[in-house]
Amino acid sequence: MKKFIKIFLIVIVAIILVISGVLIYQGYSIYKEAIEKTSISAKIAEIKEEKEHYTKYEELPQDYVNAVVAVEDRRFFEHNGIDMISILRAIAKDIKELELVEGGSTITQQLAKNTYFTQRKEFTRKIAEIFMAFEYEKECSKEEIFELYVNTMYFGDGYYSIYDATHGYFEKDVKDMDLYECTLLAGIPNAPSVYSPTKNPELAKERQEQVLSKMVKYKYLTQERADKIINSSSE
Repeated sequence: MKKFIKIFLIVIVAIILVISGVLIYQGYSIYKEAIEKTSISAKIAEIKEEKEHYTKYEELPQDYVNAVVAVEDRRFFEHNGIDMISILRAIAKDIKELELVEGGSTITQQLAKNTYFTQRKEFTRKIAEIFMAFEYEKECSKEEIFELYVNTMYFGDGYYSIYDATHGYFEKDVKDMDLYECTLLAGIPNAPSVYSPTKNPELAKERQEQVLSKMVKYKYLTQERADKIINSSSE
């Protein structure tokens, strides 16, 4: 009986390794085709040319950078494109739910998805996204990656960059956002149709409170300062 169990386990492991190998190869092929068609440098030039109001990293309020990092990718300035801790946690949740419900994507992976791949949740696309994230990290500084990210994210209401979002929602320049606006805006890209403050103000507020909670947790804000924002948004 023990010998049968051992053989069975070996077969299962072998099957998993084969399937993993096939998926990795397919993902790499998708990445390779995309990067050969348009290099990272060409993609960056294309983004900057297409964006009439391209926002530089230096124009972003520090509170906004902190808010995005806290809620989207807290180890952004430390990892090399992927966050293994987040990926393992996401895999565990996906296995539990028996579907791709959580991706564990870093900001760099999200940039790769926004600029090269479709929004469909597929394992092969996620693998291609990882290879592309490594490419971005090799070619760009963290500040450049973050800058490209906020210029290609969708913020709801037809706003496809942080410049459009700040002018559309707040009627002000990016650099002039206060903490309330920074934390509200940081929460929207996770689900723009859900968290748009013009469509669902209550859900947008709940999401903002999640952002503030993460900022407190990771010591970007004191609880007192976060409470002031929460209370001011309730008035």
